[in-house]
Amino acid sequence: MMAEHYLTGYCRVLDSARVVEVITEDGTLDECDCCYGNCKFQCQCTIAQNIEELISD
Repeated sequence: MMAEHYLTGYCRVLDSARVVEVITEDGTLDECDCCYGNCKFQCQCTIAQNIEELISD
């Protein structure tokens, strides 16, 4: 089942708050409109942490 999620948080790359659209399908990440997976700040990013929570459930 496909689901859309909207996550908010601070993005160090953009140096501002932003909303990220995340699409999951059957609990796996299908699409994301940020650099999740390739971002050099991912280990410190609250948005990335929220994405990981979504796909780990």
